[in-house]
Amino acid sequence: MLDSYRRVLSRPGAFRFSSAGLVARLPMSMVTLGVVLLVEGETGSYGLAGVVSGVVVLGQASCAVLHGRLVDRFGQGRVLPLAITGFAVSMALLVMAVTRDWPMLLTYVLAALTGAFQPQVGACVRTRWSHLLDRPREVQTAYALESVLDEVVFVVGPVLATMLATLWHPVAGLVVAVVAGLGGTYAFAAQRATEPPSGQHRRGGTRLPMPWRTVLPLALVCLSLGALFGSAEVTTVAFAEETGSRAVSGWLLAVWAVGSMLAGIVTGAIAWKRGPAVRVRWGSFAMMLAMVPPVFVEGFPLMFLALLVGGCSIAPTLIATMSLTEQTVPPGRLTEGMAVLHTGLMAGVAPGAAIAGFVVDHHGASAAYLVAVVAGFVAVLGAQATRTRSAATVSSSRRARSRS
Repeated sequence: MLDSYRRVLSRPGAFRFSSAGLVARLPMSMVTLGVVLLVEGETGSYGLAGVVSGVVVLGQASCAVLHGRLVDRFGQGRVLPLAITGFAVSMALLVMAVTRDWPMLLTYVLAALTGAFQPQVGACVRTRWSHLLDRPREVQTAYALESVLDEVVFVVGPVLATMLATLWHPVAGLVVAVVAGLGGTYAFAAQRATEPPSGQHRRGGTRLPMPWRTVLPLALVCLSLGALFGSAEVTTVAFAEETGSRAVSGWLLAVWAVGSMLAGIVTGAIAWKRGPAVRVRWGSFAMMLAMVPPVFVEGFPLMFLALLVGGCSIAPTLIATMSLTEQTVPPGRLTEGMAVLHTGLMAGVAPGAAIAGFVVDHHGASAAYLVAVVAGFVAVLGAQATRTRSAATVSSSRRARSRS
């Protein structure tokens, strides 16, 4: 089954840039939690910590598409080092603002800049795979690999940030995140042999059209996925606390991630007869149905099983979403198109978490899992609204243009 992965990783430079991209993405899962731990440790206020962390996420979401546009225009090798340097400087100043009790307005500004400078490494890695590989099946396998690595990042990152903050110092987790981001991003950007060509966002003096009839519904799918993630995380923590052991919540969420990871590995190894548009529709539907059983589960053993099964629909849906974007968006705007989807994911987390928290407070944890079900239903609507030409035709013409 792993032969598909061996083939794509055996391409010259593939293993090096994918590995560097993995390290460069660690800040994605460490920064917001690290900021919460730092601010709470210095001020004693979880409310203030949540606000500062939310400003970081808002800054990142608001500038993600701009990052993608700049990368497509000027190239990964130019934009990524500047962005990660700005991120590191802003983060250092944010830490100083919190630890030295600088004015809160300045703290908020630095938090927004920290998020705004954080580079879209995940989108850049996928764009690089699209440039390197010729066959749609191989691109799907590569995207499956990156989805699995995303799961690894979001399993390892929070644990690492928490351990460093509690066993050493609240600043330690953020220092490691910055060092990983700097080292990984510089190493990734330095690999010019596999870098996609830049400046192809225009043809004949006009900007290449973005297929918004495909991209916007897919962005809605990703927004719903983000809301599902945010709501399910809050609800699972509340469920564990209601059942008598809040410490088990980490294991429940880890099992959920493992289910997604295993499904992602299988997805990348299969030669699908159906195109990604069909798989997005079925994946969204499966994701909605998979969040129904936790509404009725009362004990830990069954919840472990329910979340393991529920996680199995996440990675395949994300892989199909990214694959459809890759086949539809012009190469000269692919990073921007990917960034639109990543913005949707990030933008959905906070509302999903907030709505789930409200339901938990008024009706309990079990009822709050319905928020994830509703988010899945919205994803189904977005998937059904997606309109695209034949994927094979679009992909063939797109690749022909990229090589001309």
